[in-house]
Amino acid sequence: MNAVSAYIEIDEHGVAWLTGTNLKVIEVVLDKLAHGWSPEEIHFQHPGLSLAQIHAALSYYYENQKRLDVEIERQRREVEKAAADLAQSPLQQKLAALKKAR
Repeated sequence: MNAVSAYIEIDEHGVAWLTGTNLKVIEVVLDKLAHGWSPEEIHFQHPGLSLAQIHAALSYYYENQKRLDVEIERQRREVEKAAADLAQSPLQQKLAALKKAR
């Protein structure tokens, strides 16, 4: 991993991680974007993170926002596709048929 700052490391795939944790920068960003959480609320939800780590993650995001927003959108589409595929699974179809037969 290459250190970008004291708090951020980039792995061999170009993914930014909070140093010394198993948390990706993008996960902290998603807490901010999805829930509207402040750094203090993120700290409350992730007490193992320091406010310095959280601010570093958000700073990294704002410095790389265009690229990270593209990745967030890619992941969102991937999740939607997986959910749609699951909804069409043979098991889901059988369950729907049983529910209709009631």
